[in-house]
Amino acid sequence: MFEPKSCTYTYLLGDRESREAVLIDPVLETAQRDAQLVKELGLRLLYAVNTHCHADHITGSGLLRSLLPGCQSVISRLSGAQADWHIEDGDSIQFGRFALETRASPGHTPGCVTFVLNDHSMAFTGDALLIRGCGRTDFQQGCAKTLYHSVHEKIFTLPGNCLIYPAHDYHGLTVSTVEEERTLNPRLTLSCEEFVKVMDKLNLPKPQQIDFAVPANMRCGIQTPPS
Repeated sequence: MFEPKSCTYTYLLGDRESREAVLIDPVLETAQRDAQLVKELGLRLLYAVNTHCHADHITGSGLLRSLLPGCQSVISRLSGAQADWHIEDGDSIQFGRFALETRASPGHTPGCVTFVLNDHSMAFTGDALLIRGCGRTDFQQGCAKTLYHSVHEKIFTLPGNCLIYPAHDYHGLTVSTVEEERTLNPRLTLSCEEFVKVMDKLNLPKPQQIDFAVPANMRCGIQTPPS
């Protein structure tokens, strides 16, 4: 699913047999839409998972806990944010016959993680790796050198045909592969030294929602539905 204001992708994964499901990177404004889809498909949402503490939108995980009883919020312990479950590198998020492996991929923020499906057929990379790009590293304790090593060691080591699903896209693209990004990503095909220089010179404007999104996301977003 797509949220147009922040250009955020939300991903719903479900197991047909058990009906258990996981939602990755929900957005507050579209949480009602996501909950409706979960109900329509007859799924039971176990977890609303965040790849990191977002600066460009408020997470929908807190609201989804209220809309779908039994749903737990999940985020990396290193994010410093509140959640029902603080995951670590190597943790497995189980839903039915499937599982998401947690791979720490810091650099955009210290608490960024990539979720890899247990058969290595797809990876949900958050803001660490975008399609022909990557997340910025100039705020929230970001570090370009750390991000470079995270992508090369935790994501580019996956099979070349592994599908890459990012948290955002600003050009109308929806999916890539490890091999595509390994060979075509204009930033991450550079040397680490050159990558750091490029990232240091981006001079991007501050995200419009950062001043209220980050504090809200440290509390797992909005906890109760609006009256």
